[in-house]
Order: sequence, then structure tokens, then C-alpha cells
Amino acid sequence: MKIFYSDKPLELNPSNHSVFLAGPTPRSINVPSWRPHAIDALNHMGYGGQVIVPERYVKSNHIDYDEQAEWEHLGLENCSSIVFWIPRDLDTMPAFTTNIEFGRYCKDSRVFYGRPDNAPKNRYLDWLYKKYQPHKKIYNNLGEVLQASICL
Repeated sequence: MKIFYSDKPLELNPSNHSVFLAGPTPRSINVPSWRPHAIDALNHMGYGGQVIVPERYVKSNHIDYDEQAEWEHLGLENCSSIVFWIPRDLDTMPAFTTNIEFGRYCKDSRVFYGRPDNAPKNRYLDWLYKKYQPHKKIYNNLGEVLQASICL
């Protein structure tokens, strides 16, 4: 498994499967991210593809916003699967950018969506996903949505 973090160049091999881990990013380095759990789960599944992580490997509260946005856009446009996992927390991970990205990509067949049952303010995303991806499941388990995204 090859992992790409946003503080390094995104040099995807187009012949290998890739998963973009879309969803809220902690607003502070003191708040734990959900993405290490996703990487562990993919590793446990034996996933041998590429993982696109829109977080810096070297944690920092100061990033170049435009550079980060461009990196994420490149990853979203060029990956094989987009996993939207939205464990929204209104104080620490409000997912405002995630809402925009979800709206942009929710019709895309590469999208897989999930959120914990207790995550607030995801009803509209649920509705939108059901409308545009009626044949796909909304997952409430991170491992299950990841598994679905790599079993194409």
C-alpha cells in the first residue's frame, strides 16, 4: 500500500487502484483524525493500492490553503474511488468543505459514502446520496465503506 499525504507530491500510478479518503479534517493538531483508522483498516484488508490522505504527514496548524485545495482537487479528480466518511463534530470537525466536495461528487460512480449513526447534520447528504446513488448503501461502519470502495 502506498500512502500519499498532502505535504508531499501526489504522483499516482494510474494503473494502480487508488482511494481518496474524503471527509472532515480536524481543525487543530490536538484533535485526532479518523484517517489513521482508515489506513489501518485498509492495511488489515490487504489493500495493495494507493491511499490519498488530504492531511499533512507532518502535522501543522499552518498550511498554504491554495496549495492544499489544489492537491485535494488533483486527488479527487484522478482517484479510482472516493470514500466520504463523515464523522462530523460541529466543534472540532464541522466538515464545511466536505459538504461542498460531497455535493460536487455525489453523482460520481466512484463515490462511496458513510457516517456514524450519531454524526450530526448529515440528513441532507443521506438524502442526496440516495437520490443520485440509489443502488448503493449508506454505511455506518468505516471498515465496511472502505471494503466496498476497494471491491469494484
